[in-house]
Amino acid sequence: MSPKITGELLRQLRQAMRNCKYFSEPIQAYIVPSGDAHQSEYIAPCDCRREFICGFNGSAGTAIVTEKHAAMWTDGRYFLQASQQMDNNWTLMKMGLKETPSQEDWLISVLPENSKVGVDPWIIAADQWKNMSKALSGAGHSLVAVQDNLIDAVWTDRPERPSTQLRTLGLDYTGMTWQDKITALRAKMTERKINWFVATALDEIAWLFNLRGADIEYNPVFFAYAIVGMNTIRLFVDLKRLSDPALRDHLQLDSPSKPELSIQTFPYESVYTELQAICAAQGPKDKVWICDKASCALTQVIPKAHRSAIPYTPLCLAKAVKNATEIQGMKMAHIKDAVALCELFAWLEKEIPKGNVTEISAADKAEELRSQQKDFVGLSFPTISSVGPNGAIIHYRPLPETNRTLSLNEVYLIDSGAQYIDGTTDVTRTMHFGTPSAFEKECFTYVLKGHIAVSAAVFPNGTKGHLLDSFARAALWDSGLDYLHGTGHGVGCFLNVHEGPCGISYKTFADEPLEAGMIVSDEPGYYEDGSFGIRIENVVLVVPTKPKYNYRNRGSLTFEPLTLVPIQVKMMSTELLTQKERDWVNEYHRKCREVVGAELERQGRKDALEWLIRETQPIA
Repeated sequence: MSPKITGELLRQLRQAMRNCKYFSEPIQAYIVPSGDAHQSEYIAPCDCRREFICGFNGSAGTAIVTEKHAAMWTDGRYFLQASQQMDNNWTLMKMGLKETPSQEDWLISVLPENSKVGVDPWIIAADQWKNMSKALSGAGHSLVAVQDNLIDAVWTDRPERPSTQLRTLGLDYTGMTWQDKITALRAKMTERKINWFVATALDEIAWLFNLRGADIEYNPVFFAYAIVGMNTIRLFVDLKRLSDPALRDHLQLDSPSKPELSIQTFPYESVYTELQAICAAQGPKDKVWICDKASCALTQVIPKAHRSAIPYTPLCLAKAVKNATEIQGMKMAHIKDAVALCELFAWLEKEIPKGNVTEISAADKAEELRSQQKDFVGLSFPTISSVGPNGAIIHYRPLPETNRTLSLNEVYLIDSGAQYIDGTTDVTRTMHFGTPSAFEKECFTYVLKGHIAVSAAVFPNGTKGHLLDSFARAALWDSGLDYLHGTGHGVGCFLNVHEGPCGISYKTFADEPLEAGMIVSDEPGYYEDGSFGIRIENVVLVVPTKPKYNYRNRGSLTFEPLTLVPIQVKMMSTELLTQKERDWVNEYHRKCREVVGAELERQGRKDALEWLIRETQPIA
């Protein structure tokens, strides 16, 4: 992987920083976050500004350029990748290591006195702005909003913003009409005496209106904003997209059932001026709800006295708790996904000994097999198909120059997922097609023990996911091992594969408590640099359970796996498993055989069925 040559770009950016055309006086540092105006994790090509300036293309990272320095902060998933993609103009800042300074501390150490630090207010979240601004002003510097994006100023061939066709989702997929979702949102607003709600997260807007788009690869969302009042609904979107009669009918644009459910449509860009007008006309007691992760630009339009910033919006919370229709859809999607993966693994078993399967061809085969399933739309993220030492790169994505051939003597890890109209999948399996070493088996077994500990955990209602994170690590910790990523994330229903507000991670204590109907991943791992990577990931559903007692009537919860793909017994040192763990594996495999076996039979996929039966034999 050759790094991007950035000397000339940095020279042009620094020139723009000194140019008073963009800001009233020169700025001494410029911050380039990785998000878009909606704080999306995955972004459209036109928003890949941090990648453009430094070459690193992972999903998380912030670049900062000063007169003399250029530095880029990212987390443990990306240390290796970032060091390979950036040239020596850049310093890699490894977040999470105690010797790494924070962005604020670093700026304070390198900047001359009374410096101005610029950032585009549309792509920095309000909560980040607040923290950064406070730290800088404490040291005599100031954070300033530069309205014109300086990367755009030097990016001559920047792509257009996508505007794809919108897809309407009926009740049989959503379980709830958009009208009922609006009504439920207004009930929450009334409860908190809120007059206006500003929706900026793309997945929340898609969920609210039961619409999907394809503006961002892997995420079925579209560029839009929405402002909901007690009797008005404003949708800001490229108006050219609204000509489709089925879409107009779905949104009742020409024949609203009730005046308070009538949607007024505005151009995407006019959200700023409309929100300004709404705020100007407010009564003294009016309150506006906006997420604290919304852009600083929009947040600051709302006067402080009227602003009620919240960490998670009512839409984010409602979307996380799946209804019966969504749960059924997610179950169906995971069965289809399992069919494709059983086919893939049966195919790999036959083809790998011939020596011509590569990481890329295996990933392509997985996509081809998934695409044969009903209601397949696309992948839910780029496939991580990694063999041997590449497996140790946590968010590895095979490229022609790193592409390795699968063999009988290295561990293979594949983390992949799909978008189906009825649900979103995300599954990781680690396999060996020859004979694994004793150390590989030992590590795999510790990871499996952690996976089971989370999956089989019984916990009281109201428990936050981060409390379960150490369950996944206990067996690894016991042997002095660990992994540098969280254990689980929320998963959307034909939406983003990563969604808040719940998750299982030591990195956040701001997660919301787990409740029945939430869907998260369970994915502990272990990575031996230069040698192999192991991860076992299922998507699991939070369900109520009834243990022997019910302390203070709190009720208890546990997880039910939605992913039904065998976990390779060959990789297990079964003597390290307890009886309870062996029973869990056997029960899990029985369910895979029963549910997925029936579907493989129905689809007439004989080789995959034989593979499934072989791989789900009970362990003694």
